[in-house]
Amino acid sequence: MKSITPLLAVSCLVAVSPAMANLELAKKSNCMACHTVDKKLVGPAYADVAKKYAGDKTAVKTLAAKVKAGSKGGVWGQVPMPPNPNVKDADMEILIKWILAGAK
Repeated sequence: MKSITPLLAVSCLVAVSPAMANLELAKKSNCMACHTVDKKLVGPAYADVAKKYAGDKTAVKTLAAKVKAGSKGGVWGQVPMPPNPNVKDADMEILIKWILAGAK
């Protein structure tokens, strides 16, 4: 039993790490200033974004373009999203896939 406990602890950390890493990446990229996982803040909740784009095979590309260039409002309300050209493409893809998976 003693040898199973550390293995179980490590496996739990590995299972949680990608989600925590993506949350940390979202914070580092300043996404959490306007968004939350489960409720509207300035921008839509990530859960709502995931629902809206569920099944859309072009969602990653579409959302990446919106993040880079910003938006003028309308899709989620009248508040525009400022452009985020400094987010690396690789980080953006990780973030968008995390959001589309429910930001969990």
